[in-house]
Amino acid sequence: MSVLNHPKKTLFLCAALSLTACQNDKEPNKAPVMKVENLDKTITYDTLGKTDQDHLYLEEVLGNKALTEVKSWNTRTLDRLMADPLFEKMNSEVLEIVNSKDKIPYASYRNGEVHNFWQDEQHERGIWRKSTLSSYLSDTPVWQTVLDFDALSKSENKNWVYKGNNCLSPDYEICMVSLSDGGKDAVIQREFNTKTQTFVTDGFITQESKGSIDWLDKNTLIIGVDFGKNTMTTSGYPMVSKLWQRGTALSSAVEIDRGEQTDVGYWGGITELSDGRREIITTRALTFYDTEYYWFPRKSDGSISEKIKLPIPKKSNLSGEFKGQMIVKLNENWRGFKLGDLVSFNIDDFMNDGKIDLVNLVFSPDEKSSIGNFGVTKSKVLMSIYHDVTGSAHQFDWHDNKWTSKKLDFPANGSVSIGSTNSKEEIAFISAESFLNPDTLYTYNTATGEKAKAKSLPSWFDAESMVSEQFFVSSTDGTQVPYFVVRHKNTKLDGKNPTLLYGYGGFEVSLNPSYSATRGKLWLERGGVYVLANIRGGGEYGPKWHQAGLKTNRQRIYDDFIAVAQDLITKKITSPEHLGIEGGSNGGLLMGVMFTQRPDLFNAVICAVPLLDMMRYHTLLAGASWMGEYGDPENEIEGKFLRSISPYHNIDPAVDYPEVFFITSTKDDRVHPGHARKVAKRMEDQGHKFLYYENIDGGHSAAANLKETAKRIALQHTYLMQKLANN
Repeated sequence: MSVLNHPKKTLFLCAALSLTACQNDKEPNKAPVMKVENLDKTITYDTLGKTDQDHLYLEEVLGNKALTEVKSWNTRTLDRLMADPLFEKMNSEVLEIVNSKDKIPYASYRNGEVHNFWQDEQHERGIWRKSTLSSYLSDTPVWQTVLDFDALSKSENKNWVYKGNNCLSPDYEICMVSLSDGGKDAVIQREFNTKTQTFVTDGFITQESKGSIDWLDKNTLIIGVDFGKNTMTTSGYPMVSKLWQRGTALSSAVEIDRGEQTDVGYWGGITELSDGRREIITTRALTFYDTEYYWFPRKSDGSISEKIKLPIPKKSNLSGEFKGQMIVKLNENWRGFKLGDLVSFNIDDFMNDGKIDLVNLVFSPDEKSSIGNFGVTKSKVLMSIYHDVTGSAHQFDWHDNKWTSKKLDFPANGSVSIGSTNSKEEIAFISAESFLNPDTLYTYNTATGEKAKAKSLPSWFDAESMVSEQFFVSSTDGTQVPYFVVRHKNTKLDGKNPTLLYGYGGFEVSLNPSYSATRGKLWLERGGVYVLANIRGGGEYGPKWHQAGLKTNRQRIYDDFIAVAQDLITKKITSPEHLGIEGGSNGGLLMGVMFTQRPDLFNAVICAVPLLDMMRYHTLLAGASWMGEYGDPENEIEGKFLRSISPYHNIDPAVDYPEVFFITSTKDDRVHPGHARKVAKRMEDQGHKFLYYENIDGGHSAAANLKETAKRIALQHTYLMQKLANN
């Protein structure tokens, strides 16, 4: 596993206005007074006297009592939403989109072949397939199936969900294929031969586990999985890294290093340098944001020497090597460079003496900019750069001991993303899109500068009649928060427009403009307004924007979202009666805080795969890994703050809440379904109305295949239309 794609990084957005000024016929809900509780205080409610302890059975994922509750809520919710004629129409529309043959087959290019994972109506679980580049670029590409996951699932009587592959370069013939049971993060990894297109007899195979695996050579893997007692962290990730030789039992793998159980995780990995050397560089994640990297030199006989720690800041990320320069993204100030900068150092100099003498600046974003994503080709480094949440593509080169850059000619006024790149190839894939312009995929030759349109999505809705606008609003502390509004050009500013406000606000995840066929077809064409809030906690303005909302500063994130909501009301785009909000995962926590802190502002809330019990989140599944983001509930100061915002602990029987729609998955092994279950149960105890849908499969995405995805999207939009448009 290259440090470019680390598992830790894959884990995981409103000016004051008096409500009496809004054109809202409803009596405003009573907003609760927020108060900080003592950690040792048991929360007791007037309604049935239910406490936290009474709901712990809902944390038993497959417990009979818990599933009985879930099935009851599911039945009530599905009976209502699926009985609406709009559901079936929307479900059909989504199925047409997700099963369309006109989808872009996003691909990777390696060893002269284009590889793609494809799902449609005939391939529910999907196929891994390949083509030549010339055929791929044609209107009618010829594909060869490498692995059919529907056929595999049927033959093995499993609900396999494909989670990717890791193949040994340069021929990419032997691969480790990751298979998930129903969409969980935990996977089984099996050795597969792309030439014979079969799983290797007596090849490498692991038991189900979260972890990482990479090829040192054709007969050796570096692996971190659940090896048994005391080999996994409290976050549920590997703590031990081992070398595993072909033909031997996993139990005989040789340990090369280990972290501590309090770490987020310890991952082994191989970094392939420009000259072809494959170096062992491991990653010890002390917290979600504090990381140590170690290099393990190999002797001439192949044995491994003592590890050498890379002398870079803990708050930084190794981001790949190019022409002997190891690239590092800084999340703290270092050696005169500021957080957010991209820097590099000579990897050979470090490997010679274990020191970093000269550090070079690759790129330094200004206060309004951030680095999107980047990739390394044979002759260039490609990077997307965002300014006020609008992207552009750039290429960088290391020559004569300095970095040079050039802006590339790709569509502006939207998002630009560096897709698949390969350090052995010149061909890269770059995509561009906006709210109203479908995603277009380009090939770009970094040696010649030639650009060609490879594929483009069709227009699924009437974008010509719509407009996208960006606004800025002052948050409580005066910070200017950007947000986008997508609407019909003839939208009346009368406060009656059904409006969906989406947010996330965490983990330095940026929400950039994107084209959504389902959003356009199901929501915008039916008169809905869509709003994307770029609140703090995200990465829209780099690490500083993210770090402003960490731990006890998290209320800034929620104030930002409230400021956007209130600004929409001020502009009479909508009103509380017609305003709905949506968020998932960390965005689900955002939704929980919103409907408990400001129930008066919203009439619909989609709270998907959420964190909601912030006093126990660190004990559930991967929760402990997020204490760097949220804080430690057992720390006196951080714990008191978490109690004050925890949605589960702030539901009040005396408050009139909007009817929340909770969505989760039984097989989500990242965010525990108990979060949604417990809040739903507490609301039920107190007599509050809510909807609830828990998919039995699906993992953290809440859907394991396209049919489930279509159903979930149709349910959500049926709910939104019932709450926001039919009143």
